[in-house]
Amino acid sequence: MSNSNREFDSSLNDRFRSTALTCTNDKGGVEDNKPDFKELDLGSPVSPLRLANRNSNVPTPSSSSGSSGSVCGKNAIVKTSSHSGEIESRHSPTTTTVTVNETTGSVPVHRNSRPGHVRSHSAGVPLIYSGNSSSSSSANSPVNLNALPTGNICPSGKLLKTGMAHKSPARYDVLGSGTGNYGHGSIMRGGVGTKSGGNLNEVLSGAGKSGNLVDPEELKRVGNEKYKRGNFLDALYLYDKAIAISPDNAAYRSNRAAALTGLGRFMEAVRECEEAVRLDPGYFRAHQRLASLHLKLGHVEIARKHISFQGQHPDSTELQKLQAVERHLNRCTDSRRIGDWKNVLRECDAAIAAGAESSPQLLACRAEALLKLHQLDDTDSCLGKIPKFEPSPASFSQTKFFGMLSDAYIFFVRAQVEMALGRFENAASAAEKAGLIDHRNAEVAVMLNNVRLVARARARGNDLFNSGKYAEACSAYGEGLKSDTSNSVLHCNRAVCWSKLGNWERSVEDCNQALKIQPKYTKALRRRAASYGKLERWLESVRDYESLRRELPTDNEVAEALFHAQVALKKSRGEEVSNLKFGGEVEEIMGADQFKAAISLPGVSIVFFKAVSNQQCDQISPFVDTLCVQYPSVNFLKVDVGESASVANTEAVRIVPTFKIYKNGHRVKEMICPSHQVLEYSVRHYSL
Repeated sequence: MSNSNREFDSSLNDRFRSTALTCTNDKGGVEDNKPDFKELDLGSPVSPLRLANRNSNVPTPSSSSGSSGSVCGKNAIVKTSSHSGEIESRHSPTTTTVTVNETTGSVPVHRNSRPGHVRSHSAGVPLIYSGNSSSSSSANSPVNLNALPTGNICPSGKLLKTGMAHKSPARYDVLGSGTGNYGHGSIMRGGVGTKSGGNLNEVLSGAGKSGNLVDPEELKRVGNEKYKRGNFLDALYLYDKAIAISPDNAAYRSNRAAALTGLGRFMEAVRECEEAVRLDPGYFRAHQRLASLHLKLGHVEIARKHISFQGQHPDSTELQKLQAVERHLNRCTDSRRIGDWKNVLRECDAAIAAGAESSPQLLACRAEALLKLHQLDDTDSCLGKIPKFEPSPASFSQTKFFGMLSDAYIFFVRAQVEMALGRFENAASAAEKAGLIDHRNAEVAVMLNNVRLVARARARGNDLFNSGKYAEACSAYGEGLKSDTSNSVLHCNRAVCWSKLGNWERSVEDCNQALKIQPKYTKALRRRAASYGKLERWLESVRDYESLRRELPTDNEVAEALFHAQVALKKSRGEEVSNLKFGGEVEEIMGADQFKAAISLPGVSIVFFKAVSNQQCDQISPFVDTLCVQYPSVNFLKVDVGESASVANTEAVRIVPTFKIYKNGHRVKEMICPSHQVLEYSVRHYSL
């Protein structure tokens, strides 16, 4: 069976060209391929088609798609064959021989059978049924040769003229299911519908009934058209219908795999390709698809086996991609072995870019490298991109990744990430699954044991803490840290125990370790800010509370703690703080006396000079409100230069927005139209 017969026609025009009738005269010349019939007015949308008015019994052609057309002139020999394309139209070459008898007009058609097709009717049954007579009567009754040769189809109420078939727009004519008004053989006009609606539902509803009226080859052909247009879901629907009629056709399975690949359902596509290869072990196109799929999934060895199947010359582009992926994977393995996680991340990204873009193992590898580099937020995001786990096909369930079974590696990484984020139950579940898949791997066994020890230590520490036994709780959390030194949750939990025991220095140390592992860990940051306050290290305390304020802008408890830390810092510097108040709202100035009183208060005052309907003022005003909340120890004032012209004139404000900073009644800085970054830097600088 040649490879060209396994490929689909490259376009709809190619298909029509491949099936066009070529008529030869007695001298070997080629006559025009034009329909030979009279102009008719068909009153019905579908008329029973009759042969020309001659008095001879005419054997009618067997039912098959793609056999319609007109035959002209004298005796004609016609042969049709398939063309190659990306999606397979895979069957044995079909030869149709049509001989037109000049005297009688009879058109006997002889067609070779095609493997994989389900023949629902025997030879001698008309191509298009009227719905009024049985197959046997149609085959044996005299034929009125007063109209068109079989296969010419006329829309209702229109006159057919010579050459009309060549001028009409491309549209599909499909045999109906018999559920409409015309019975079996109704012609559904206007194109083939999709799953969501249209004529296809009516046609397919008859599949398997009344002798399998739907030809699987026609379903595949339309599916191929859908595939080429990128309508993968519609194509999959059509291939499924073809497989239901002819489940042992390898081409249908391979085409279904192509549609699944387009939908990103790679595991299912692999299974479908493997089924195609099982049905036809020598099916080279299915092996090519398997090679491409396994390369996307990062399974280099399996991809190599299929790309060089039976000595076939491999595609150079695919081979180069395979070699590049393999090279980066090897480097990634070497870097992981020595703990060079930055290089692991680089080589992992390079392997993905080289062609293994759908490998869940490489995504897990990225997550592991980010975890080791203490980029926990990115780690969790990367892990979330891995599709929901489904068991791998048997063909590659035993493939190895970094020395462990590939499926086990995904759970191995997930357990580590869940543990680092404090989701101990999820971590234990993932570790158990990794152990079940690859119980012989030493790395998996060590990780599983550590997860169990850490989870047990954390549970015991929590129980002791809740019982008020803080020293024992410290010891319990410490036991867990022996098994997992980079567990930020255990460090933070122990820091709380140290603070309860009044050991502020050790509390700060554990918080530092937790924040080194997880920089945006707000619980550890809050605990460290409080511990710094107890140690009267107010500058560090204010900085931590400011960071918390940015992370938790609506947390009033944090805002008040920041205010008190700022007041304490000012006291430690000998500044006047007796009249400082907890801010949070921008005060509006209405006159010169109010303005003088406000800027004379102890501490720092920020005055925002603005004007109504000024675009720049409108843009920066919300940011001023945000700064007021973030820096509660600073007095924020706003002056409308139109309503308080005397204040604006006294302060010589000519351009808005203008910001002036006062400290204990003295102006220390002025900014005209500052950016957000400059304004915030100045506020923070003078607030300390």
